[in-house]
Amino acid sequence: QVQLAESGGGLVQAGGSLRLSCVASGRAFSTYVMGWFRQAPGKEREYVAAINWSGGSTYYPDSVKGRFTISRDSAKNTVHLQMNSLKPEDTAVYFCVAHSADRDSWDYWGQGTQVTVSS
Repeated sequence: QVQLAESGGGLVQAGGSLRLSCVASGRAFSTYVMGWFRQAPGKEREYVAAINWSGGSTYYPDSVKGRFTISRDSAKNTVHLQMNSLKPEDTAVYFCVAHSADRDSWDYWGQGTQVTVSS
């Protein structure tokens, strides 16, 4: 079982930066694929970033590519999402997610942290 706890959300002006963090419980963290989703009011949940167990492979959709960076610190059971050049359309609740390497679906979700970007 893995429990995820996000932090780092808040209010920022357009063009600014925020760094989200997610601390995971569980001894197998280093073997898990980690990621971030977001959901804005009235919109579908959107896949934002993912990182494999070693940190050597990452994924970003075009909407955030070049602005967001995902990283992990397995020694601290933590994954980060550095968000730069934020836009009002990045406003959403951001969720940390995880699944074991032998699974294809995101089995574990955090409670979410609110990010609000003002224009």
